[in-house]
Amino acid sequence: MSAVLNPPAVRLLTATEFAERYSRHRMELVRGVPVETPMPDQRHGKACARMTYHLVAYTETNDIGHVMGNDTFVKVATNPDTLRGGDVLFVSYERLPKGEIPPGVLDVIPELVVEVVSPSNLWTGLFTKVDEYLAAGVKVVVILDGDSRTASTYRSNVVQEIFRSTDTLTLPDVLPGFGVPVAKLFG
Repeated sequence: MSAVLNPPAVRLLTATEFAERYSRHRMELVRGVPVETPMPDQRHGKACARMTYHLVAYTETNDIGHVMGNDTFVKVATNPDTLRGGDVLFVSYERLPKGEIPPGVLDVIPELVVEVVSPSNLWTGLFTKVDEYLAAGVKVVVILDGDSRTASTYRSNVVQEIFRSTDTLTLPDVLPGFGVPVAKLFG
């Protein structure tokens, strides 16, 4: 009779430990375990930059909040901790006061997270992120897909809304008056 070997226990990291060790790496923390995220391509970068540009223009004109990008850590679960890197996000001054932003992990949940589809993304992984963001309290998640040239919005208990390249993406529950033609997000 052979003995069953138990794999060695993996030490789960907290969000703070992860941020201290891996803040300069392309990684996310999933249920306490660091997971590598591949580098995105140039189309991904351009869509992120364009979305950021339109959000910054809107938020600065209306003086309502912070826009962040470059995979800003968003803590979506605890015990064990999960940190996701949002491509672009918006946090109102109500949630994060105006002024200098503290270093480290974002300690509030953004109202809006935008994820841009990369060649390495699987839809199951993207939908897992959408579910995590919404469960954590994000009001709206937008997925930008360059292949289909669409912007899809997700909200808790609301059916997905798809904006095509001929449509204008609006987010009235988070950014009243904001609108950008979807075609301008992909160039």
